[in-house]
Amino acid sequence: MAGSTYKIIELVGTSDVSWEEAAKTALETAGSSLRDLRIAEIIKLDVTVENGKITSYRARLNVSFKYTKD
Repeated sequence: MAGSTYKIIELVGTSDVSWEEAAKTALETAGSSLRDLRIAEIIKLDVTVENGKITSYRARLNVSFKYTKD
């Protein structure tokens, strides 16, 4: 049985609505150019604050995808 190799990259998604939407944005954008996305692990959540109010949400993710030699 042959093994598989996966590459892990870090992505940051942003949203004006929520952390969930920020993560979704990052994954959908990456999915348009990367094949076989496998696992996404949220490693950090933060917000941008202006004048004491949250203006955007950011989600940092580690995302793995199958590595294939072309």
